[in-house]
Amino acid sequence: MAQARCVLGFAPHSGWAAVVALGGTVQAPAVLLRERVEMADAALAGSKQPYHALEGRPLSEAQRMLRQFQASAVALALAGLRSAIGRVCAAGPRPASAAILDSAGRSAATLEAILASHTLIHTADGEHFRAALADACRELGLAVVRVPARELPQRAAAVLAKPERELLAAVAQLGRRLGPPWGADQKSAALLAWVLLAGG
Repeated sequence: MAQARCVLGFAPHSGWAAVVALGGTVQAPAVLLRERVEMADAALAGSKQPYHALEGRPLSEAQRMLRQFQASAVALALAGLRSAIGRVCAAGPRPASAAILDSAGRSAATLEAILASHTLIHTADGEHFRAALADACRELGLAVVRVPARELPQRAAAVLAKPERELLAAVAQLGRRLGPPWGADQKSAALLAWVLLAGG
């Protein structure tokens, strides 16, 4: 008999991420948890868009503030994940791995170069929270993969051997019994987790 598995899928935004825990089998996945993980501290000004908050500041001050933003985001992600994993474990197996919906690309630019480009600032804000999630997952012993959002439908169709339309309909059905919210974020997180459940 195959050992029960559980995986997590994340769809991040500025300051938070939708997370879906999926269990069951590849043929019949089941949603074990659907939550929101907060990563921006309301008491820390600028934490929702950290690189925007650093724009125009002296580099040394920006570096100091960025370290504070990073530590805060990881701490909040850890707290949210610990809580979510605790609830999942109460009903089933502990998650072993997680997948994070990624942007088109990650910039390797220096902080100075990022703050000189508004386009890079937007990219860096998104990466800030994806990195915090990845760090928190690793801290809790979860293997982490990142899948670019634009590649997810094609990758899912290849890994799960089903047409994209059929997969999207199946994911919509997964959340029907849960009720709202089951929007684009939750559906993407669930599809990502399903791919991971299949080993993809």
